[in-house]
Amino acid sequence: MPHEIRRRDFLKTTALGAGVWVTGRQLGYGQEKSPNAKLNIAMIGSGGRGGSNLKDVGGETIVALCDVNDKNVEAAALKHPGAKTFNDFRELFDDQNVKTFDACVISTCEHTHAFATLPALQAKKHVYCEKPLTHGVWEARVIQDAAKKAGVATQMGTQVHASENYRRVVELIQGNAIGPVKEVHVWVGRSWGYQTEEEAKTNNDILSTQERPKDVQPVPKELHWDLWLGPAPERAFNRIYFPGPKWYRWWEWGSGTMSDLGSHMNDLPFWALKLDAPRTIEGFGPAVHPDLAPANFRATYEYGARGERPPVTLTWYQGTEKPPQWKEKTIPQWNTGFLFVGDKGMIQADYSKHLLLPEDKFKDFKRPEPSIPKSLGHHAEWINAAKTGGPTTCNFAYSGPLTEANHLASIAYRLGKKLEWDPVNLKCKNAPEADRLLHREYRKGWELKA
Repeated sequence: MPHEIRRRDFLKTTALGAGVWVTGRQLGYGQEKSPNAKLNIAMIGSGGRGGSNLKDVGGETIVALCDVNDKNVEAAALKHPGAKTFNDFRELFDDQNVKTFDACVISTCEHTHAFATLPALQAKKHVYCEKPLTHGVWEARVIQDAAKKAGVATQMGTQVHASENYRRVVELIQGNAIGPVKEVHVWVGRSWGYQTEEEAKTNNDILSTQERPKDVQPVPKELHWDLWLGPAPERAFNRIYFPGPKWYRWWEWGSGTMSDLGSHMNDLPFWALKLDAPRTIEGFGPAVHPDLAPANFRATYEYGARGERPPVTLTWYQGTEKPPQWKEKTIPQWNTGFLFVGDKGMIQADYSKHLLLPEDKFKDFKRPEPSIPKSLGHHAEWINAAKTGGPTTCNFAYSGPLTEANHLASIAYRLGKKLEWDPVNLKCKNAPEADRLLHREYRKGWELKA
């Protein structure tokens, strides 16, 4: 049965100024708590990003710490000695353990996100999940469906969404400062993935490999490798895969830079232009490698009209790929950025700053008064929503379609075809061969039971 979930169709939204917020009350959360009451939180992933997230939610009561790396669990347990410890997150959801917590923070590798998130939602636990929300398109739709049914507070870890800079850009775009936007360019300087050894050195990649290693290396004694693999195919351990973020260049465990940084970078045009499902997607890059995502890559999305907003083309550039305006030096040469092109001008932005271009045209421009409420903080939004039914801005109804779009770019590149997307039936209308990439096969014992 198709999982048809579009955020504007099934959610009642409250427009606060130029931004759209979805409140917990509208999603039907359970009984509200006092903001002073502490949540009981289970941490699934306690090192790396999990360790960082633990600092941000550590003011709540941490009742469970889970990680496939014993060292990560032990280090986290020193700061939260009252928490129970686990290596296999599936044990958290047995009849006894699941009663001990209200919420989960999921910071595992990308390929196990859905497998930790789905049972949490089915148990009606509030969920904060790192980006990208899932490893694939079908998984993202399953998670959106489950979140809708659960009616709990959800948030994907796109922390920059809470920034004041993003809010000001959204206000300018939605306030028509540069007129209707029909063209957007998004570029990132990171060039990690499949490339030659010489290119990897030039582009400051963290490692270089052109093929899957054939040698078998001993598994570190602290690492539960089989649990780390989870639903992915069985592979012999090699240091070229581990620790993170080495793994994310391999299709089995990640989707390269696109799904990782795309979660942050495509977030801003998604928000500002109220994007959802693209009509078409096309990807360009080097010859497709069966195992490795590309270091340098470009993708083009075509979106239809949204209400009074015209159709828009969004182009993603990664690594050595750059927008034509950047190459022609008609805009500032930022290593990472966004360029919104409107009828009246342009806005160039990155995570922390933005410009109205051409600058001489906008020197006397009067900016609108801020209208989008200041964020409590990305983690704090989620905690407050879990307690009171307040809003979150990267709930799974919003971040799910964003995740789907990012993954579709990689699929278009791997198939070498401009895809015509049917979001209702989760099908590429002109490419039935895409089905195997929309919904991967799982290792025995790791089924997603939607």
